[in-house]
Amino acid sequence: MTDNFNRRDVLRAAVAGAAVYGTGTAAYAQSTWPTKPVTMIVPFPAGGGTDAFARPMAAQFTRLAGKSLVIDNRGGAGGTLGAGIAAKAVPDGYTLFMGAVHHTIAPSMYPRLDYNIETDLIPLILVASVPQVLVVNPKNIPGAGFKEFMAQVKANPGKLNYGSAGGGTSHHLAGELFKQQSNTFITHIPYRGAGPALNDLIAGQVDMMFDGLGSSAGHIKGGRIKALMVSGPKRNPAFPDVPCAAELGMPDYNVTTWYGVWAPKGTPADAQARAIEEIRKAVSTDEAKAVWANQGAEFANVSGAQFDAFVKGEVRKWAAVVKASGAKLD
Repeated sequence: MTDNFNRRDVLRAAVAGAAVYGTGTAAYAQSTWPTKPVTMIVPFPAGGGTDAFARPMAAQFTRLAGKSLVIDNRGGAGGTLGAGIAAKAVPDGYTLFMGAVHHTIAPSMYPRLDYNIETDLIPLILVASVPQVLVVNPKNIPGAGFKEFMAQVKANPGKLNYGSAGGGTSHHLAGELFKQQSNTFITHIPYRGAGPALNDLIAGQVDMMFDGLGSSAGHIKGGRIKALMVSGPKRNPAFPDVPCAAELGMPDYNVTTWYGVWAPKGTPADAQARAIEEIRKAVSTDEAKAVWANQGAEFANVSGAQFDAFVKGEVRKWAAVVKASGAKLD
């Protein structure tokens, strides 16, 4: 569901971002940020999709910027616990937040959030976009592929289950959308993050997941779980043997997981500008590119005002999906 961004859009965004966020050349040239280690709050436990991109990015940031980017995992409540902590952090430029599509779904799922993703956090840069993938435990759901899987699901309504990173995450909504479009019933099992859910999938405690390809990629390649379908209209280059939703008769099943970096409201403009620049450089290294490609991810290089507009659009879009699906927290 993530929009495509062309080079002209990115250039317009760079100009707009400079005007809106005060990221002019003079401010950038005078900035000495970072002068000490920077903390990045990741609102899910280690091992999930957000972590799969945050840690390689942090390693390259540390190498290039000369100061450590320290990952602080704060899982719980579908990623909203960590987001609330980040929103209340001291806005001195030394706390960043790596959130995901889940945080644009949360306003429609959680009636009393203690932060507002649109006003309490400043969107800096979109760093990765990956398709959702339907993965199963091959022992729980034996068979050659998607056709056999669908036959088992339809023959056992409600008996099979799917794990998610928590209520209101893209994993949850991807499952609800799948049920809606395939006219099937699968029981939702929420966890405190994609990592714990994946661990239980591998162990056979849950039958399947609708996961971001980034966190499942290594387990698929290792044979611990099996990929039956990637969302969207085309196959993913990293997994060319996995059919896409369109060719399996689900042309409207198009769910993308994306990850971005925010800063607390009030963070100095020069720190914002330098953070965007250092993160862009980190993600553009050959080392990071290899990680992104291995996980079937793209780097859109969208920042500042354009990322802000994108986030607002995602909030509206997911509100409509939640309303249409009737999804609720378990």
